Amino acid sequence: MKDKFINNCIKLITKYKHYSKADIAKMRYGLEGIYLTFYKMIILIVLSFLLGIVKEFFLVIIFFNIIRFTGFGFHAEKSYQCLVISIIEFILLPLLLLRVYVPIYFYYIFSFLCILTYLLYAPADTVKRPLPNKRKRVIRKTLTVIIGIIYLLLIILVPNNTLTVTLLSALIIEAISVNPITYKIFKQPYRNYLNYSV
Repeated sequence: MKDKFINNCIKLITKYKHYSKADIAKMRYGLEGIYLTFYKMIILIVLSFLLGIVKEFFLVIIFFNIIRFTGFGFHAEKSYQCLVISIIEFILLPLLLLRVYVPIYFYYIFSFLCILTYLLYAPADTVKRPLPNKRKRVIRKTLTVIIGIIYLLLIILVPNNTLTVTLLSALIIEAISVNPITYKIFKQPYRNYLNYSV
């Protein structure tokens, strides 16, 4: 199915214009990424629908992507790993927080620990997206911490269970993403910017 989709797209793209083998390889890589992302999202949306947490799922995705934009973090190398991790983080974590009673002060404590993690480890780069520029790393760290503080303030000031659960879920997911232990578990190099001199 995946290969058929990619091959059909490449045939369509190359029908009226000649591309080099290198260009076609780049297209193939990009199309594979689009296909896997779309496939993964369908599975996650269906699961969230079956479990009755569609609204929460989309809120977690939005809040996470906002803080991920500045904090960066771990990327799974294999698509099945990405899918399993996504199910755990974007479906099971908010579902657990919705279903199990957790005293509100635990939300404050976990949020604070997440912000502390950002202060220590964000932004966390990858081999494919290193962050060699020190000034940009400092800016990204500062913005990530500020976003984390804003999320914590919203948790404290807005007494809404859905908002609290989704904000905390996003904070936890990003804290896991930037933590060097996550990189170590999946045998990925950490602080890739050290391989560059800027």
